[in-house]
Amino acid sequence: MQTNRKGLTSAEARARLDQEGKNELTQQAVPTAAGIFFSQFKDLMSMILAAATLLSAMLGEFTDAVTILAIVVLNAIMGFVQEYRTEKTMEALAQLSAPVARAWRDGSLTRIPANEVVRGDVVSLTAGDRIPADGRAIDPAGISADESLLTGESLPVAKKPGDMLYMGTNLSAGRCEMEVTSTGMKTEMGKIAGMLGESEEKRTPLQVRLDDLGKVIAVGCILICAAVSVIGWVRGEDPMTMLLTGISLSVAAIPEGLPAIVTIVLALSVGRILRKGAIIRKLHAVETLGCAGVICTDKTGTITQNRMSVRRVWSAGTRYEMTGTGLSTKGGLTKDGRSVDAAKDQVLSRMLTAAVLCNGATLEKKGTHYQVQGEPTETALLVMAAKAGYIKEKMRSRQLSERPFDSARKLMSVTVRLPEGDILLCKGAPDVLLRRCNRIATKEGSRPMSAADRQAAGRAAAEMAQDALRVLGFAEGAPSGGEEDLVFLGLAGMLDPPRPEVAPAVANCKKAGIRPVMITGDHRDTAAAIAKEVGIYKDGDMVVTGEELDRMSDAELTAASSKISVFARVSPAHKLRIVRAFQTAGQIVAMTGDGVNDAPAVKQADIGVAMGGSGTDVTKEASSVVILDDNFATIVSAVEEGRVIYRNIRSFIRYLLTCNLGEVTSMLFSLLLGAPVALMPIQILMVNLLTDGLPAVALGMEPPVRSVMERPPRPKDEGLFAHGLMATIIVRGIFLGLCTSGVFNYVLNQSADLDLARSACYLVLVLSQMVHLFECRGKGIWVLDNPCLLGASAFSVLLTFLSVYLPPLQAIFGTTAVGLEWALPVAIGIFAGPVLFWLLRVVTRPFRYKKR
Repeated sequence: MQTNRKGLTSAEARARLDQEGKNELTQQAVPTAAGIFFSQFKDLMSMILAAATLLSAMLGEFTDAVTILAIVVLNAIMGFVQEYRTEKTMEALAQLSAPVARAWRDGSLTRIPANEVVRGDVVSLTAGDRIPADGRAIDPAGISADESLLTGESLPVAKKPGDMLYMGTNLSAGRCEMEVTSTGMKTEMGKIAGMLGESEEKRTPLQVRLDDLGKVIAVGCILICAAVSVIGWVRGEDPMTMLLTGISLSVAAIPEGLPAIVTIVLALSVGRILRKGAIIRKLHAVETLGCAGVICTDKTGTITQNRMSVRRVWSAGTRYEMTGTGLSTKGGLTKDGRSVDAAKDQVLSRMLTAAVLCNGATLEKKGTHYQVQGEPTETALLVMAAKAGYIKEKMRSRQLSERPFDSARKLMSVTVRLPEGDILLCKGAPDVLLRRCNRIATKEGSRPMSAADRQAAGRAAAEMAQDALRVLGFAEGAPSGGEEDLVFLGLAGMLDPPRPEVAPAVANCKKAGIRPVMITGDHRDTAAAIAKEVGIYKDGDMVVTGEELDRMSDAELTAASSKISVFARVSPAHKLRIVRAFQTAGQIVAMTGDGVNDAPAVKQADIGVAMGGSGTDVTKEASSVVILDDNFATIVSAVEEGRVIYRNIRSFIRYLLTCNLGEVTSMLFSLLLGAPVALMPIQILMVNLLTDGLPAVALGMEPPVRSVMERPPRPKDEGLFAHGLMATIIVRGIFLGLCTSGVFNYVLNQSADLDLARSACYLVLVLSQMVHLFECRGKGIWVLDNPCLLGASAFSVLLTFLSVYLPPLQAIFGTTAVGLEWALPVAIGIFAGPVLFWLLRVVTRPFRYKKR
């Protein structure tokens, strides 16, 4: 294999990619445009209409046959456009959430799509990464891999230099680089790809409920439509006409596309959430987002900016300030306003040495600024040391071993070889580090650490934490002692300011009845100070540490959960207990996570939220939502969109079921009143074409109302038809049918012209549904904020008038022009329902508010 320690050049990688193909397993075929189009004809309703077309042609009704066929094709085209757009949206989202790898290309570490990794690449891996291909470990630092997917072995497997790492498995601990030996179907995972074929994504609970509801409604509609056909036949109507009427009415009335429209609206809404900065990985999360009552969030990078800079140093009982901000080369250590030469202070020098060498980040000076690569805490330490004259590349040292930081130990240590000998250098949480120290460095040399020394160091750390600084301690020791019997060197306090948009987002949360809860590994005082600044913590709230959490029973934690705003010094294992406690208390919980050990808690949460920037592959796969900018405000925006989407789904379900019920009852009432069939089969199908589909989807894309984040979260088990929605649908649908059949009978009795009466009925049925479309928005008379809805309704109204007033279409649809003399009864039929129900709401409003 032709490769080198720094990987491949871009040209070499491109050549290998062209030669060996993408690093992918065999995937399921992606639906083609033609396949999506022809699938529109596979549903039962299309087959019934096809049979009706054939029947009409056999009876010599060629105009009817061609018209029905044209309506079927138009329905298929609209369904194709919506489904194709949905498919493309989901493909784009899949690309955005596709895994990436960090590979050395052209001598620098570069993020590339995992499917572009090629044989010979050198890939950088850290704990939590999904391994993108098969390869051999290079310079592993305490690594182990979870290979349970391949071997079934639940325990992580420790790896040594040269050991194989396998595609699809996860790096459980440590970090290393890996030289890729095989990709795609040539990997071990590729050899058993047939066993790993992805199952089809399950339908969301809402889709299942609507599918079941649709079947019940379908049975009811078929019975009513059969009754219409039988009544008409008994009354002397042509049997074939009544058969086609029954078929057409069934097609128009049965909401067979309801689950499909829900899928389309969910998928299009996912695109809208993406524009807010979040990727929805699982559609059911869209439904659950609006139920969230508690958001458990990390502090660093989510509440704060994750832009660390060291502001204070404490060493050998002396306090120093660090001037300069960010990555600027200006500034340095000062004491009482005067510059300090760290090289002349033995203890400070040893502490800065530990900060530089016990560090996985890199730093390079570029003009007046430093260019850094690595975790923000570590880069801040490198900048601090560089300003004091301590730069890793200029120090004569060689790293012999490393024990990476993990959230359970809260420590990182390295063994390095210096000119004066081998030494263990360590950094970590001050309280944890102090427990492992039995000596302290002073200007006179190292001596046993007294109780007063411990209190002084603890007091200095607490003062930094109370000033909202994140504090790290530093120590050194003998390599043979491990991470015990250390010599304490000092402390560094780093400022990570809150994001400016978080405080308004927290206020928005609280207004919406959602409790934000901060969970962090930081010191209690640091966490409380930041939480208070952004509004999460207020006087009287509880701050609970990991140690206190360990002493609480599950029942005690659940009982106290309503009072706790901040969890500090917690481990990932605690997060799982916290989620379960809130769930036991009846809350719907959103939990953020980034590290590999956060995955169980993220998976347990009702809404698992992974960080797109800092999150590991394992956590992203366990999550249902990925936040691209790691920002708390984006989480709140996604919750708001979840509420909007659920409200919109209720709106278009109300619209569809009300209108379908109105179509059926209008036909039934006309026959019960002794009149002929109110609409011809072709007219019924045209009503279905004009009022379903596009208007319903457009209603599902309604923008948010201002009050959506001023209401408490809805219960997770709340029915789709809660708050009287089903009663509203039934009453409004029957009234729509009464108005339509009333206009039909009035015009028929006054004119004795059946075609005119049917044309008036056709106008009322379509236009009253278009008016009801805007009723379902619940926003009064303002209509300009949803151009899709305006366009869809305008298109339907235009086609309606053309089919009534354009002579060529009159011959096809059996219509005739409805003159101005019939404008009043038609207008009453269209607007009687909206006006009456508006007056009813006005009259009952005081009672409804009193009930609330």
